[in-house]
Amino acid sequence: MCVDKAETVEDIVAEMAPPTEAERAESAYQRFVDANLPRNFAAHFIHGMLGMTGFRIFNAPTFLPAYLHLITRGMPGSDLLVGLGQSLQQLGSVVSPVIGAAQVEHRKQVLPVSMLMGTLMRVQVAAIAICAWVLHGPVLVVAIMVFLLLLGLFQGAQNVAFQMLMAKVIPTRLRGRLQAFRNVAGGQVSASVAFLAGTYLIGKNPLTGGAFALWRNGYATTFALSAILTTLGLSMLAILMREPEPPTVRPRARTWDRMREFPALLAADRGYMFFMIAQTCATAGRIGVPFYILFARHIMPLTGANIGLQSFVLLEGDSLSNLVWGPIGDRLGFRASFIGSMGLWIAATLVLLLAGDTTVVLVAFAGLGAAQAGFQMSSQTMVLEFGARQDIAMRLGLSQTAQGFMNTIGPLVGGVIAVTAGYRPLFVTSMVFEAVALALLIFVVDEPRYRRRNV
Repeated sequence: MCVDKAETVEDIVAEMAPPTEAERAESAYQRFVDANLPRNFAAHFIHGMLGMTGFRIFNAPTFLPAYLHLITRGMPGSDLLVGLGQSLQQLGSVVSPVIGAAQVEHRKQVLPVSMLMGTLMRVQVAAIAICAWVLHGPVLVVAIMVFLLLLGLFQGAQNVAFQMLMAKVIPTRLRGRLQAFRNVAGGQVSASVAFLAGTYLIGKNPLTGGAFALWRNGYATTFALSAILTTLGLSMLAILMREPEPPTVRPRARTWDRMREFPALLAADRGYMFFMIAQTCATAGRIGVPFYILFARHIMPLTGANIGLQSFVLLEGDSLSNLVWGPIGDRLGFRASFIGSMGLWIAATLVLLLAGDTTVVLVAFAGLGAAQAGFQMSSQTMVLEFGARQDIAMRLGLSQTAQGFMNTIGPLVGGVIAVTAGYRPLFVTSMVFEAVALALLIFVVDEPRYRRRNV
């Protein structure tokens, strides 16, 4: 006779093997993340709203290209020099992400390195503002180029460190929401500051009447405001952030040894490899970014008011689109938002090419801002979801290095095309790269989050 004995939950738990040391450490790590999630969410939100706001203004394809065009317009090949400035900023970020990844992947605390690299970035922006105030002529151009190179050098390492911080303290399900909220809030601040800077700081032709008059150099003042905003954001992150120590980290290794592992890292995951190719093609599509505002000047001349308005519309497109890209990424995965951003980028570039009046130009700028926001959010977040946590730093380093390489040669090649063939062939080339990225994402790259769901 068989007697059916009901088992309680306590009975089942009692029969289970006790958790291992590694399991206890992982459980403690997750408890720390959950307990500090509201505080860390707020820290990343404020840093994004203020810290990234300044860099949005500085890196927008309006102020800096217009300023480089203004200070080089008396020199041969002004468009080429505009592209050179953008290329030099990215040149520093070709190698530094891998070096940065090698410096942080063995550390249980990443925040100190992030603060150091972030501070050095802000020093370069402040130095550019000072140069714009006190220098002029060829010396000014050379100084700006040098500080753009240094900015890119520290930016590449900082990007890896900050993305690692987000991966440590913000769960996957909330990353899109966080980026959406902070980018919307930061975008509104950026758009407002950009409009006011263009209208009131730059609108009076600041480089006439003496380069030493602070109130006359609106570009310098705009860059200084960028440095102040980014410094405030970084300070709040340092005050609020609570970083957990992961149970395991990779052993320390030489940068060159880790670089030699890149082929194996790519070969081990076909989806990740084609994601990298798609990301690189999409980055190559940025070849035309510094020249959007220069192309549009046949409809909207480069006055301070027009630069402010174009910056405002572009940053509003960037800001508000995050309300779409973030939820899409959280619910469907960031491959879906990546696809959407590539399609929008192609369409917005085509609208700019066909623009015949101011309204259409502004519509194109809004679309370009939205597309670039979707691309940045999707590519930077999607790479975090491939593979093991211990390899996040090197995946970020490889991704940032590939982007840095393309961002380095892209604007320079774009300048050559603009000088020799014109802006229209340049934008067509940009759309071709974006179309290749779009095709890879649709037909080849899989969504890494679905792998995790199926485990």
